[in-house]
Amino acid sequence: MLLECVEKETGPKPRVAVIWMHGLGADGNDFVPMVPEIVADDWPPMRFVFPHAPRRPITINGGMPMRGWYDITGMEIAQRQDEAGIRKSIEQIEALISREIERGIPASKIILAGFSQGAAMSISTALRHPERLAGVIALSGYLPLERQLENECSAANADIPIFIGHGSLDPVVPQTLGMLCRDFLRSHGYTVDWHSYTMAHQVCNEEMADLRAWIGEQIGS
Repeated sequence: MLLECVEKETGPKPRVAVIWMHGLGADGNDFVPMVPEIVADDWPPMRFVFPHAPRRPITINGGMPMRGWYDITGMEIAQRQDEAGIRKSIEQIEALISREIERGIPASKIILAGFSQGAAMSISTALRHPERLAGVIALSGYLPLERQLENECSAANADIPIFIGHGSLDPVVPQTLGMLCRDFLRSHGYTVDWHSYTMAHQVCNEEMADLRAWIGEQIGS
């Protein structure tokens, strides 16, 4: 069963799709208000897809059920990873990619994006996807299943454009984790467009402006 999603189209017959994963405890509505800030008038029609992660108990929050792409068991969020949960979410995001292809948007015109836990999912899915995607956006996130990726990465996305943005004051996902993700990817031949901002675990106007310019480069006018 496909995940429930919020969708926003910028015009009829979209030719580009952005699948955007939210952070832990949020839902697909979280980044919908950002669409007008990152879309230029001369871009081709786009479809933004904001899926709702399933509700699941989150160990670090006392087992309280909330929307999350996978469980987090401790303050060291990059350790003791919920591999089963991550892989299940990759499957669910792959199903959304397949739906966009069925609706007429080729993989080469699909961007995966995410914030925090959603960023971890966007980059984990994109680098494993068997067809070339248009790009991947990881905001305030990190790279899970790093060792496994070395054997699972897709040759089709070896040169995928990657935008990573992170706040230097982030107390939730320390910027060090974002930098480790950047360095790991670069050491494996990926081209990473890295951006650091003076902010906490959030987004800012400067980041949105940089993202708008980057997306424009990937999709063309």
